[in-house]
Amino acid sequence: MKVRNGIEVSNQSDIGCLRQNNEDSFGYWEPEDDQLFPRKGRLAVVADGMGGYEGGQEASRLAVETLIAVYRDFGGNDPQQALIEGLQTAHEQIRRYSFAHPELRGMGTTCTAAAIVKARNGDAQHDELYYVHVGDTRLYLIRDGQITRVTRDHSYVGRLVEAGMISAEQAEHHPQRNILTAALGTNPDLIMDSPSQPEPLRPEDVLVICTDGLWGQMRDSEILDAIQDKSTEQAGRVLIELARERGGPDNITVEILRLH
Repeated sequence: MKVRNGIEVSNQSDIGCLRQNNEDSFGYWEPEDDQLFPRKGRLAVVADGMGGYEGGQEASRLAVETLIAVYRDFGGNDPQQALIEGLQTAHEQIRRYSFAHPELRGMGTTCTAAAIVKARNGDAQHDELYYVHVGDTRLYLIRDGQITRVTRDHSYVGRLVEAGMISAEQAEHHPQRNILTAALGTNPDLIMDSPSQPEPLRPEDVLVICTDGLWGQMRDSEILDAIQDKSTEQAGRVLIELARERGGPDNITVEILRLH
């Protein structure tokens, strides 16, 4: 995994305490070619598969590998469009795979992908965040001691929160919080979140992409506390250990990117 100067990256995944296999997948990519780097930047992807032993693993693996490949080979200069095409292609690949393997019918996966690309403003340069998202894997931004959830959960409980029917606190313990309303590969139509404008980033910003095996076991403020004043590698270990201490009912995956 090539990582150029200017960022600190950690990818960590744990099977958890109750599962027999790990259905999460993750990836990080930068172009080998230095001339491509200004256009492509850095790409981080996390996916949480579902659909039984083999189906979930295959769905999340296909999502990560397909999205990275499409983003890598995209010919234009629009990172957001590259992400959209990557997610759409991954969705179609998973559906094709499930039709070819009837025993895996119903396989699917969440997927959150973030690209960090440099933008020029006169002589100055700053990083910008592009992302696509489906399901309940989350992307957080940590800045100046505050944590902000960038993505929204595509879940039944997420809809109840958005409609004002329950609070975010009630949602954390809701018995149906794991029911998704969107995922890759499950329905013919793909529902995704894709912002119309990139988010300007600042030095020392931290991005966290994690599956519900992590965020479902702790409050956002605890994620913030675990990351402050630690290396990304240390922070990832602390977060996974905390999720395991609280029962680790699901696979636990976290990707942490700190800009310098």
